[in-house]
Amino acid sequence: MTARILSGKPIADAIKNEIAEEVSSIETAHGFRPCLAAVRVGADPASEIYVGNKVKAAAQLNIISEHHHLPGETSHEELMSLVKQLNARDDVDGILVQLPLPKHIDERSILEAIDPMKDVDGFHPINVGKLSLGYPSLVPCTPAGVVEILKRSGIEIAGRHAVIVGRSNIVGKPLAMLMLRENATVTICHSKTGDLPSVTNRADILVAAIGRSGFIRGEHIRDGAVVIDVGINRVTDVDAAHEFFSGDDLAKRLNTIAERGSTIVGDVNPKEVMAKAQAFTPVPGGVGLLTVAMLMKNTVTAARLRRNYEL
Repeated sequence: MTARILSGKPIADAIKNEIAEEVSSIETAHGFRPCLAAVRVGADPASEIYVGNKVKAAAQLNIISEHHHLPGETSHEELMSLVKQLNARDDVDGILVQLPLPKHIDERSILEAIDPMKDVDGFHPINVGKLSLGYPSLVPCTPAGVVEILKRSGIEIAGRHAVIVGRSNIVGKPLAMLMLRENATVTICHSKTGDLPSVTNRADILVAAIGRSGFIRGEHIRDGAVVIDVGINRVTDVDAAHEFFSGDDLAKRLNTIAERGSTIVGDVNPKEVMAKAQAFTPVPGGVGLLTVAMLMKNTVTAARLRRNYEL
């Protein structure tokens, strides 16, 4: 068996096209465009790329975007003041504070200070509570992207057994709530789960979100399972590349390591899982491409919810 590759790009493109049409409709009917304010503190290179991608995506979809880049020595109080200013502005629909923040800033209190109606990351406790209760809310982007990939790829969720490896507040827990909403039977596994393969082998849909390179191997899945890889890890070791990849893909990965010093791999060992899975999301090129698209969708949803427009 060779797994069907569930590419994220065509799905992300379809969602972005839908968002662009919705933004145009909002502007025509109500005379405004949704606005996203992105806040970045310090000079973390990865954060710069992530925020840049989000601002660029907003511009492509005709969403107004603001990029507030603050110096690394910005105090907790100064960042809190900016968040409160953005909360108070009626023209701002979504607020994104890019993580990680410098160590002297309390991330939790900053995230909790964001107006829940503008919390496009879906991290605020009020939005977490609404998600668990099934109320309309802003949902964390990556879990929402996982559900979109499954549904738009024609993979049945209702009645299936979904096993999620990872219990983070960003992916594992909210994804469990979303899969329950779609009528799946859900099991969450984590670092303390005993005999992990015996649990994951019962999965119709297996989601890897544990943050360890190639952790999920052939022994962890049953033949014909759908495997969703949420992980993003950098591999610099050539031996590890041989362990995870084969054929043309291995050659490309080795070339990337030689040129850039590393290649990206998920939480799944693709060489082993591809031989057993029915379908599989690649890394890169899978779930990650949905995250920005779902952020844009949340921005439009926030604009509608705040103004009580029909969803």
